[in-house]
Amino acid sequence: MRLYRHIETLWDYMQLKHELKPADCLFVMCSNDVRVAEHAAKLYHQKLAPLIVFSGGEGRFTDGLFEKSEAETFAEIAKLSGVPSEAILLETKSTNSGENVRFTEQRLKEEGKQCSSFILVQKPFMERRAIATFEKQWQSPYTQLQVSSAALPFFEYINEDMPLMMVLEALMEDFSRVKSYPEKGFQTEQNIPQQVESSYQALLERFGFDLV
Repeated sequence: MRLYRHIETLWDYMQLKHELKPADCLFVMCSNDVRVAEHAAKLYHQKLAPLIVFSGGEGRFTDGLFEKSEAETFAEIAKLSGVPSEAILLETKSTNSGENVRFTEQRLKEEGKQCSSFILVQKPFMERRAIATFEKQWQSPYTQLQVSSAALPFFEYINEDMPLMMVLEALMEDFSRVKSYPEKGFQTEQNIPQQVESSYQALLERFGFDLV
């Protein structure tokens, strides 16, 4: 039970739980979890933005997973959910979160899209890092930045495609990057409460992940 509380503490910290307002663009940072594409389609149908950018080539979890790029795979899922092709823009070269941001900014410029407000769409445990990465890597002016996910509790999020230990290790890796990436210039600094750090250390001691 104590381990469960540590996991939930870390899981909750990584989510920002924004109450969404309409924006110019849904910016989907693609991954190995296709439920993110389904969530983006849901937000589109709620009229939260008229444009969806799907950003992603191949990443650390998708090398060889999909027949096409992450972005193309996610876009196909969105279309099956009723999102029209003309509402979708693809960025298919990025391999990490920083490239998601930089390459998407360039694609919008190439297409002449004037977007100044964004809803980032990610996995639940990537909300905080998505915001921190955008704040550091995006170069153009913007007026509003939000983030959204299918905000499930940890033990409701895991499934056959996203098994417990894979998700837990990914959660731990992403939290470690929240801590270390600001010094490397990749993300903005995030306040980390002591309770969250203590839970991270307890899980690290228990499971001994070799985090990068």
